[in-house]
Amino acid sequence: MLAVSERIDGLNGAPDQTVWHKPVGRIVDEWQNIACSDTEGILSPRAKHDVPIRLARKNEAWCTDCLNLIRQR
Repeated sequence: MLAVSERIDGLNGAPDQTVWHKPVGRIVDEWQNIACSDTEGILSPRAKHDVPIRLARKNEAWCTDCLNLIRQR
């Protein structure tokens, strides 16, 4: 599944987290819309990646709302 990453800074020494979102449309003016929100998105996103539904790497997860939208289709 094509996805864009959001990095969430870890607090109090916790490791940073990577959250994957399903992108909607293309990047416009350094902004990528995401499937889980009509108003939120990713500013200056990195390239889209082919990401498996079942993630194996530590400290990464799918956005729950994006994953639910993917599964509904």
